[in-house]
Amino acid sequence: MKMIRLWGVVLLAGLAACKTGQPAAGSTASNTVLVPQGAAWAALWQQQSGEYKALCLQAYQLATWRLDQYLAKANGKPLAVVTDIDETVLDNSPYSVHQALNKKGYDEKSWAEWTAKAAADTVPGAPAFFKYAASKGVQVFYITNRLESERAATLKNLQQFNFPYADDQHLLLKTTTSGKEPRRQQVLQQYDIVLLFGDNLSDFASIFDKKPFEERNAAALKSSADFGSRFIVLPNPMYGDWEGALYNFQYKLTEQQKDSVLRSKLKNY
Repeated sequence: MKMIRLWGVVLLAGLAACKTGQPAAGSTASNTVLVPQGAAWAALWQQQSGEYKALCLQAYQLATWRLDQYLAKANGKPLAVVTDIDETVLDNSPYSVHQALNKKGYDEKSWAEWTAKAAADTVPGAPAFFKYAASKGVQVFYITNRLESERAATLKNLQQFNFPYADDQHLLLKTTTSGKEPRRQQVLQQYDIVLLFGDNLSDFASIFDKKPFEERNAAALKSSADFGSRFIVLPNPMYGDWEGALYNFQYKLTEQQKDSVLRSKLKNY
């Protein structure tokens, strides 16, 4: 994983504390900025903490154990695993750092510039697991909401680390909708999907798609038996539907409006 520069670490402390760059001691709850600068703090954790690496390794080791169980009783259609890409097999935390330190959030132009570099590192445990799955004759499908214009760079990034089945047939990009269920159904026509991997609940089932956060959380609890069994979740505190759900996916809100909504959801004492 790439190390961020010392000046970045120093600046992150200020960004986490206040929006103006004033000393943390003078900050109050009302001037704490969660959007977009808070993503830098989450990215720092992802890049530097042993806990992040441990959680990823735990997820993929559990997946290996579960895959062996499925292989032992497999019959009928050939087996496949389906995985998201971003924050599931590739680590895009440098993008979050870059945007946050420039006081910006996600936008399509800057994201496309980042993915075109094909410079994302791997999520710990991901290369080993998917190579293992392929060695057992299990097909790997990459279902991502990256765009068709990002296909070549995405394949290049995956192929740099020798991810198996990193080809056009197994890379299913976003077309008309961000919902992944149609693409999962496409895979199910020929394969039995035994495991799904992702950092976002919509990577697993349509019941999580674009739901208010209360419904989303309730659906997660209702699906508890699937987590660790068929659904393998990777940690990502930087971005995702968990955030969008808090402001009802109104992505056109200003950063100040989003920040106000998110601060209203914090539990304090």
